[in-house]
Amino acid sequence: MKTPLPRRLLPLLLLALAVAVSGRAEEPLRTFTNTAGKSLQARVLKLDGAQVTIALADGREFTLPVASLSAPDQEYLKTWKPAASPAPTAATSSVKAETLNAAIGQPLFSDTPLWESDAKAVAERLGWPRESETTFAESFRAYPDAAYRFLGARPYSAALYGEDGKVSGISIVFANKGDSFGAAGGGEQHFIKGKPVPGGIEGFRLIMANDTEIIGTALTGLLGEPQSQRFGEGETRTRVDRWDWNGHSLLLSSVDDEYVGLMVQTVDFADKKGRTTRVPEATIRARTKSGIEKRENGDVILANLPMVDQGPKGYCVPATIERCMRYLGIPADMYLLAMAGETQIGGGTSVDLLLENIGQDIKRKGRKFDKWTGELKMRDVKKAIDSGIPFVWALQSTKEFNDLANTRLAARKTATEDFAAYASKVKAEAASTQLPGDSNTNHVVIVIGYNEATNEIAFSDSWGEPYKERWITIPEAEQVSMQRFYMIDL
Repeated sequence: MKTPLPRRLLPLLLLALAVAVSGRAEEPLRTFTNTAGKSLQARVLKLDGAQVTIALADGREFTLPVASLSAPDQEYLKTWKPAASPAPTAATSSVKAETLNAAIGQPLFSDTPLWESDAKAVAERLGWPRESETTFAESFRAYPDAAYRFLGARPYSAALYGEDGKVSGISIVFANKGDSFGAAGGGEQHFIKGKPVPGGIEGFRLIMANDTEIIGTALTGLLGEPQSQRFGEGETRTRVDRWDWNGHSLLLSSVDDEYVGLMVQTVDFADKKGRTTRVPEATIRARTKSGIEKRENGDVILANLPMVDQGPKGYCVPATIERCMRYLGIPADMYLLAMAGETQIGGGTSVDLLLENIGQDIKRKGRKFDKWTGELKMRDVKKAIDSGIPFVWALQSTKEFNDLANTRLAARKTATEDFAAYASKVKAEAASTQLPGDSNTNHVVIVIGYNEATNEIAFSDSWGEPYKERWITIPEAEQVSMQRFYMIDL
């Protein structure tokens, strides 16, 4: 006859089992009190100099100054140390970087962890060109040709993100409803061939299933069976298969009728299931203010807006919103945003629907969004840019509009010696310019600057670096404007 387990030992057994499964015990909740006497229950996630990141019982995370806490709490933090991550299994740790790279078919890994590696150097060995560079972050993105392979499958987009010069994440997207059905070409060519490439949804589903199987089989053969978990937040949350290797988590996702993707993230980030720490508003405000560039000719520009190249597909809305979110310290990916915005096959997303669906995610990060309709007015542009905040402008991106914007950009480059003459010429031209509209070219861009002397606004398309900054006068812009505007703000 078996002796029943004493009831008093059951909690200890459950705790031991949780530790065995997770590989480490989660730090218990603790009562913290601030200098104003307000208390809350939380656990410490990270201590970074004078800043501490804590998590509440419901999973919400906050970063606050250590000095804002009571004296006993500050003493506790002096001796606090993070819980140790579980050691890799023998089978996983014994896999060499060159072995994994051989399966990948690309020189992604080395003996130095990605998180300690120079982002530019890793991108160069992969052959992925620079997409964007600001004072606080950088990205590299390739849209490989049909012969390129990664883990045996064809990637349509390969992106590497960096912060402070080091790699911060990798995102590879395989079969997806944007690229797999996208219009040929890039940039302005989006509006030459507007219909999706034929093929049908059933064929797309077969390609997705095949990509998922090829990639999953390759990783399982090297790193063993994956762990299944949820990853991300809100509307962009997905289920992933996870393999860990020497401080890296490889996360494979397959979202029905959307995309197949592979992310490479830190083990710590994967353990948190992709939940990101809220960046303090003061930090973002300082960042946005420091990025306001004032030129001798009167241009006022937001210089730190990251670029995202949407590639040969109609993803102008997801790519544009990703740029605004990343600018304000909110991690984002245009493919996940396309899913949240219910983007059509080949592209085509409603800004209102996308922002409505991800609104709670934005608010959880301490940000907000606003929308309005009406005429473009210099005072409104100036108010936004002078506060360091860009905004999204919906317009009809016609051939005539793009030709004029390109001509103005070229003229500005040669007007350095006599900018006053350029200003006079532009004002005269604006009085007589006639730009036709075309509802087939509906598009969104980001307003990033202004020049009061020329009555121009600067705007940025999500078509790569050549389209990072272009100019048009407000009277000309009004002729193609859809008079709808959107802003993610602090």
